[in-house]
Order: sequence, then C-alpha cells, then structure tokens
Amino acid sequence: MSPFMTKLLPAAVILVGATGLGGCASKSFVREQIAPVSQRVDALEAKLQETDGTAKAALAEAQAASGQAQNNGQRLDQLNGRVDGIEQRLQAQENRAKRPRN
Repeated sequence: MSPFMTKLLPAAVILVGATGLGGCASKSFVREQIAPVSQRVDALEAKLQETDGTAKAALAEAQAASGQAQNNGQRLDQLNGRVDGIEQRLQAQENRAKRPRN
C-alpha cells in the first residue's frame, strides 16, 4: 500500500463509521419516546378542563350571589325607610301625649 492510502484509509473508515452511526431516529423510536410525555400532557389537559369547569361554575355562583346580595341590600334600604317612618310617627305620638292639656 502506498503511504497516501495508509493515511487516507483510517480517515475514510472514521468518516463512514460516523455517518453510519449518526443516522436519524426511526419513527417508532420517536413515538416510543414521546408517548409518556403525550400521556402526561393529555392528563394535564383533562385536569385543566375540569378546573376550568369548576372555575366557571364558581364564577356563575358568585355572580348570582352578588345579584342576590344587591337585591337584599335594596330591600334593606326600603325596610330602613319604613322603619324610620314608623319611628317618626311613634315619636310624634309620644310628643303629643306628653304635652300638657290646657
């Protein structure tokens, strides 16, 4: 063998080996590696949808409670007005009863 070939042969063997060993991953290998991650993502997505549903239900209940509280506040305001009117009438009657008759 010529000295040129002795220097070129190891480089060629290394180049062919690196090319053969560094190939692309097969589809089945990729699917196998991604499957656990995909399952976890699906589980998290299901939990997220459940949490979203719970949050929306809680929001609806809170809005209903807020509306009811507002109605109750209005009714209390009306009742306070009526109670104030009754108190004024009672006080007026008491003041008339306390006046001495001439």
